[in-house]
Amino acid sequence: MPHRLDVLVCSGAACVSNHTADVRDALQSAIEAHGLSTEVRLVETGCMGPCELGPILLVYPEGALYIRVTPDDANEIVEEHFLKGRPVQRLLWEDPAARRIAEEKKQVAFFERQEKVVLSNCGTIDPEDLQEYIATGGYEALGLALTERQPEELIQIVLDSKLRGRGGAGFPTGLKWQLAARAEGDEKYIVCNGDEGDPGAFMDRALLEGDPHAVIEGMTIAAYAIGAAKGFIYVRAEYPLAIRRLEIAIDQARASGLLGEDILETGFAFDVEIRIGAGAFVCGEETALIASIEGQRGMPRTRPPYPSDRGVFGQPTLINNVETWGNIRHIVLRGADWFRSIGTESSPGTKVFALSGKITNTGIVEVPMGTTLRELIDEIGGGIPDGKALKAVQTGGPSGGCIPAQHIDTPIDYESLKELGAFMGSGGVIVLDEDDCMVGIAKYFLEFSCDESCGKCVPCRVGTRTMLSILERITDGRGTLGDLEQLQMLADTIRSTSLCGLGQAAPSPVLSTMKHFREEYEEHVQTATCSAKRCKALIRYEIDRAACKACDLCRKACPVEAIEGTPGEPPYTIHESVCIQCGRCFDVCPFDAVRIESGKKKQNEVEG
Repeated sequence: MPHRLDVLVCSGAACVSNHTADVRDALQSAIEAHGLSTEVRLVETGCMGPCELGPILLVYPEGALYIRVTPDDANEIVEEHFLKGRPVQRLLWEDPAARRIAEEKKQVAFFERQEKVVLSNCGTIDPEDLQEYIATGGYEALGLALTERQPEELIQIVLDSKLRGRGGAGFPTGLKWQLAARAEGDEKYIVCNGDEGDPGAFMDRALLEGDPHAVIEGMTIAAYAIGAAKGFIYVRAEYPLAIRRLEIAIDQARASGLLGEDILETGFAFDVEIRIGAGAFVCGEETALIASIEGQRGMPRTRPPYPSDRGVFGQPTLINNVETWGNIRHIVLRGADWFRSIGTESSPGTKVFALSGKITNTGIVEVPMGTTLRELIDEIGGGIPDGKALKAVQTGGPSGGCIPAQHIDTPIDYESLKELGAFMGSGGVIVLDEDDCMVGIAKYFLEFSCDESCGKCVPCRVGTRTMLSILERITDGRGTLGDLEQLQMLADTIRSTSLCGLGQAAPSPVLSTMKHFREEYEEHVQTATCSAKRCKALIRYEIDRAACKACDLCRKACPVEAIEGTPGEPPYTIHESVCIQCGRCFDVCPFDAVRIESGKKKQNEVEG
């Protein structure tokens, strides 16, 4: 007998970190205590999208979406909603008219503006249940490919779809398939690049955790198209939930004749195994990833030869990233024309983005290519919190760039972002507001690139370190205008001479911020100030004598005893020679008496 209610419990990594397992257990106990075990079914799903609001529950058939649920809420939800049919209003998302997301045209804006293709199953099915995947059309594309399509037909469909790789550079996927199919070798390999290492990026993780069979199906179709018999899914060790669900999915597919020998009784054989990466960012680069799969240190090599000719173990290899594989089954089932009807002419289809930073609704979203940054940030992301103004949008991670607020109406596609000095990347979008220092942002990403450089080539190993030392001088108030010229020269050299794409793109955050926010660099070097008040060496903390109430909270919070005063006897004072600019006094003051002032610390002025 079917259940009266299906309760979907988001078990994506963000909700898991917010103790969704405790919520699930509390709900299960309450359901059993009220004798509802035969009427209510709990289903753990992948990421539903709005990660900021977890733990999240979605109750069908009503479509009630509960947010920030705690174990203490379980009994109330069961008694009021599951028993009496009255949703718990205080836990629902947004206004009552927008709380039933299951009904057409009554969705909350976060979902209404999206078009889910790759993520269509994420948050709606149990990723550990093969039958639920099959119920949504899973493995139909594989069956169609193996029984009704020739390999060259499949390659032509992908070519005609104009699908571009979703891992960063946007190389035509069909062309990759065609090159790998034509290459000669004793054996061919299929590789899924799940080495997602960009700060602020978690798109691949969401798909691997929420719909692992979609990736396996896409890889298997490609294996048939190019003549491969073996595949590898390369996943970061930091994604234990994704790895576990992939292992379950692979075992289920093998047991059901969807992987292994004689798939679907067609005589075609293909199998997949997981390779776990050690967390090196450079292994996101194809040739470094191949070296890691082979058991070598993950370091890139010169190209050509390209992986399609000489990849894993020296054999022809087809590599696509997680999101690219997630598109394949939909293209095979619905056709190239359908796929091209979404997005733009040069960038068809949808793109999955991870929204983070200074934005109201952080999380995973999927929108058609060509959607503007304004739609992504204001309509889906809910805008900038606390009434702050948008300053910039950072796309593409350490390989990307910063887009200033005046270009917020730019459509998101490969060409438009490139014109602004930015980069699509794998889909990380970090929103920056008026309080962010763009010089500091550039330094942050360059620090990441320096730490993650494999060290194989001099331009990346030495050049990025030299650029970082210049940025450190600038943010310390010791920079000169000549440093800006040297930064530009170094960036141009590194881009043109580094061995791999990661090294070539490492200077991008610096170049884009120098292009669009030159005045901030000049401010730092000419006046030794940071108007955003973010660079520690260029700010000082002071206590407003009139506002101070001598509550003693700041003195107690200071970790270095830089604050002097007597409770009840205002004002307190901060000794700049001792202060380390940690900001604890600013955070704890209930009277806004602690102020942040821009300008070099007095002791630095004396030293200068």
